[in-house]
Amino acid sequence: IAALFIGALIPFIFSSITMRSVGKTASKIVDEVRRQFKDKNIIKGKKKPDYERCIKISSNAAIREMIVPGLLAIVSPLIVGFTLGAEALGGFLAGAIATGLLLAITLANSGGVWDNAKKYVEKGNLGGEGSEVHKATIVGDTVGDPFKDTCGPSLNILLKLMSIVAIVFIPLLL
Repeated sequence: IAALFIGALIPFIFSSITMRSVGKTASKIVDEVRRQFKDKNIIKGKKKPDYERCIKISSNAAIREMIVPGLLAIVSPLIVGFTLGAEALGGFLAGAIATGLLLAITLANSGGVWDNAKKYVEKGNLGGEGSEVHKATIVGDTVGDPFKDTCGPSLNILLKLMSIVAIVFIPLLL
């Protein structure tokens, strides 16, 4: 039972780490854009912005920020399996799959709903663009995009990777 609860925690921890990674990366890109906007020649259109710098920041951060979630997916089933045994590993995976599946569906759908709410308001409904409702939907879309584009889909990979690691190492536990 303890391993079941430990497994149930993993998708939430993983999602938290990936959401934080998106925020860190976005902050780095915003800082770079602000730095480039301080150049008056870029603002006047005499010089082109360094687009490649933003792409490099994004690419490097994407790789670097996935190290911890990747290690979590690989190491957690090994720790549970080698410390608590094969039966506990089964419970661990059951907990992770049960909560991970539901969390992935919830994150993907809620992110899509927030995105569609913004589009609905931008079509002139509920006050249209520039209204307080529109400002609120922009905030919702900002939160929802990482839900539907990062956390939801990556949970599928987490569950598959943990299961494969468990399958590969189960002979050592028996």
